[in-house]
Amino acid sequence: DLATNLVGQPLVRQQVMNGVKEFLENRNPVKPLVMSFHGSTGTGKTYVSSMLVRYLFQGGLQSPYVHQFSPIVHFPHAEQMEQYKENLKRWIQGNLTNCGRSAFLFDEIEKMHPGLIDVIIPFLGPSWVVYGSNYRKAIFIFISNTGGEQINEMMLDLWRAHKDREEISLQDLEPAISKAAFENPQSGFWKSGIINERLIDFVVPFLPLKRHHVKQCVISELVQQGFGIRPDVVQKVADSIPYFPEEEEIFSSTGCKTVASRISLFL
Repeated sequence: DLATNLVGQPLVRQQVMNGVKEFLENRNPVKPLVMSFHGSTGTGKTYVSSMLVRYLFQGGLQSPYVHQFSPIVHFPHAEQMEQYKENLKRWIQGNLTNCGRSAFLFDEIEKMHPGLIDVIIPFLGPSWVVYGSNYRKAIFIFISNTGGEQINEMMLDLWRAHKDREEISLQDLEPAISKAAFENPQSGFWKSGIINERLIDFVVPFLPLKRHHVKQCVISELVQQGFGIRPDVVQKVADSIPYFPEEEEIFSSTGCKTVASRISLFL
């Protein structure tokens, strides 16, 4: 499914597949699996996380063992930080006691109040067996737009140097993502013990998508909606999306995010 439906993300496929496979095959993991997804809007971060839980849990996102957190929905008021910390800690502890193989998805981590995420540190590390329960089989996924600009700049440099996205390595991107996501006072990870104690196993970069990737998304969406492949619609939807930089129009500004809603305009 990743190979067929996730377009333009060679690093994601490689990292996520290897990381999840290795983790699930290990009967006694030393720590939970912790992944941090970074990239611009519409590049597939939420898509991949929901695809993962769809295959790992009966009922996917609706499973009682899959828990999603959004800063805007769950932690909107800065003055209630202490209460949020207590709630979050209890929620994770209670659900892990209920099922050690639970998954926790933290969306838009960059909008989380700095310091809040650190309450989950005891559940992420190798040495902790909290309150008599072993929490090392859990999966934590952090989803963030931070690092997206830096990834986009590096991809533009590569494009100008006539290099293909397949040639880019994680080592090329990781320092820039780390700086943007983990050293930014506005980020939920700022000065976080999660970073200092190196509790994230995989920092996964999502690359900006080119026009031909957008076309693939349109085709996939058309087929899914039962319309079949309509080359005229594919072209029109791809042309209606904004691209950057302004002069060259190389990468989609919104990735594939608005594809589904635009199709009906051209049918």
